[in-house]
Amino acid sequence: MTAEAREVVRTHLEMARPAAELDEATRRMYRSRIAELLRERNAVLVAHYYTDPDIQALAEETGGCVSDSLEMARFGKEHPASTLVVAGVRFMGETAKILSPEKRVFMPELEATCSLDIGCPPEEFSRFCDAHPDRTVVVYANTSAAVKARADWVVTSSIAVDLVDYLDQRGERILWAPDKHLGHYVARETGADVLCWDGACIVHEEFKAKGILDLKEAWPDAAVLVHPESPEPVVEIADVVGSTSQLIRAATELPNETFIVATDRGIFYKMQQLAPEKTFMEAPTAGSGATCRSCAHCPWMAMNGLENLYRVLADENGAGQEIFVDEELARQAMIPLNRMLEFSASR
Repeated sequence: MTAEAREVVRTHLEMARPAAELDEATRRMYRSRIAELLRERNAVLVAHYYTDPDIQALAEETGGCVSDSLEMARFGKEHPASTLVVAGVRFMGETAKILSPEKRVFMPELEATCSLDIGCPPEEFSRFCDAHPDRTVVVYANTSAAVKARADWVVTSSIAVDLVDYLDQRGERILWAPDKHLGHYVARETGADVLCWDGACIVHEEFKAKGILDLKEAWPDAAVLVHPESPEPVVEIADVVGSTSQLIRAATELPNETFIVATDRGIFYKMQQLAPEKTFMEAPTAGSGATCRSCAHCPWMAMNGLENLYRVLADENGAGQEIFVDEELARQAMIPLNRMLEFSASR
């Protein structure tokens, strides 16, 4: 990532403001009214595992979806609702619009972005690709529509290893973007030739191996669950490495009663829902070099709240929070996105 891109990430981070905290009565009022508006507007709520528990619960209660980015994309495309409300970060809303161009797509907050997305500017990325024309371009879902349009394949963390292994067996060399930690993990797992863009998630990059090992001393029977966007020393001490959906499954299937979890703490809602008898602890983000820019929770995911979700649904024009994607850009990005969905369906 260039110095200019890092500055853009820093600026967006400074501008991120979490959704307002609400008292119990106000939360109940918003949840009830939002459910009514979803029905009235033939809309469905699609939420990521990292969003506020109230939003996740509301999506479940109203027939929506709470999932990782791959299932969010698939669910939104297949659902008959004419309107999608995507609670997450901007690339998720863009993906929903690309896959469902006939639907209106709204987000509670369009400014909710992702360090991986804004840390991979399309122009710089295109020059990176042009410098390596012999490589197959594989980009993570956490990218803009313009970056996806430049790619041969789009992947999520749940299928990244399988896809790169498939391409490697075909003799292809990979250009990977934007998360270098996930890219290096995929390369180690598959043995593929992977050239990585220099990007990182501000949440996962903060987890510290020493902090986890110190916590393990106090909880020796705890299993360590790690998202592969984390640095290699953290991945190396994990009992399970996987996407959000894979970590949730591990939390329910492993016999351990206690877990140290190295991903966004928003995932605890689903883990505790499915395994209420178990204990889940955040992996430490303190230690040498720590900045606690995120403290195990994405500041942009935290911008999604009941209040702005209600405001979008109560306004005929979505309070200015509708997603639009250039038609030609969407057409180009659809190609690698469809490849992702087809490959996932074949697994």
